Amino acid sequence: MLNKEFKKKFDAESNTFKKEAIKGDFLFFMKKMDSIENTALIGALLKVRNIEDLQTLKTIGGISQNPTDKPANVEKIADYPGGMNTLRQEVANLLYVDGVNSDAKTVKTDVVFIVEKDGSISNVHAQGDNFTFNRQAEIALYSITEKFSPALVKGDPERFRFRIPLTLTISD
Repeated sequence: MLNKEFKKKFDAESNTFKKEAIKGDFLFFMKKMDSIENTALIGALLKVRNIEDLQTLKTIGGISQNPTDKPANVEKIADYPGGMNTLRQEVANLLYVDGVNSDAKTVKTDVVFIVEKDGSISNVHAQGDNFTFNRQAEIALYSITEKFSPALVKGDPERFRFRIPLTLTISD
């Protein structure tokens, strides 16, 4: 609807300078909308993290380590549909790069999360030098569309701790 209204106003204007101003207003407005959506996602992330922290206090279950440290009793590690490269690509597509503030050209983080028995993810925590990149990485992981196939122990689904390193190169 917003696109239609801006386009209608843009098409109705005959002055080239005013058309450029309308286009600039549209781009500025859309960037603000992205910022508002990002703020809402950060609020949702904090709520989810608080709920997960409370659940962790109630029940502490057995969790396997990351895929490279496969324990002996795990028959099959948790796996994302399409594999790790597909997961990395989806996370990259979901990252809100404009929400990352950094003077450095390259920022890195390690994201650790739990793949639950039903294939959903929980307890996403990113640890890196850039706080804003960490938050955006967490939001991106929580936003992935597909579920994992869970790890199997003695043929039964089991919770599994996963780690994925992420790097963002910021270009000018």
